[in-house]
Amino acid sequence: MGQPTLILASASPRRHELLARLGLVPDTVVPTDIDETPGKGELPREYALRMAREKAEAAASDGSFVLAGDTVVSAGRRILPKADNAETAQNCLALLSGRRHRVHSAIALRAPDGTIRGRLSETIVMFKRLEPKEIDAYIASGEWEGKAGGYAIQGIAEGLIKRIQGSHSGVVGLPLYETRVLLKAAGFDLV
Repeated sequence: MGQPTLILASASPRRHELLARLGLVPDTVVPTDIDETPGKGELPREYALRMAREKAEAAASDGSFVLAGDTVVSAGRRILPKADNAETAQNCLALLSGRRHRVHSAIALRAPDGTIRGRLSETIVMFKRLEPKEIDAYIASGEWEGKAGGYAIQGIAEGLIKRIQGSHSGVVGLPLYETRVLLKAAGFDLV
């Protein structure tokens, strides 16, 4: 009997591409639509883990592994939004300019028996001090659309980042080391 199927609970092309770096292609992609409102006083790391778990549950299918993730950008205890308009992206970039922030990338794996395991990658990212014209140029690129904290490290923004300490793939959206460890611990056959 073969290995159970793998469901990726995300429509993110970046997560799909990152999973391929582990030699994995999900059998099915199931985008989830859950309420992503942070709880009152909820800290960024707990919020990221809760979101990943809820997405894994929302895409649950008997007899399958379900992998879900969530990426949260925070400045201190403040959870930054996913930028859905240029003003939000501009505000995020202005806040992050010249300072360190954290990217919490959580993953959850629901095993065929219904148990859920989770892992969290925390990465410190520091932008250079951004000039207004750099922020304007980045906004004009459109790369920020739908991105947590208003930027995508895998694109133009990478040239504005002074330092990163942690998982680059986690900032993109799927921490590969943690994903590999989680899959192997759950008994998923991975080379």
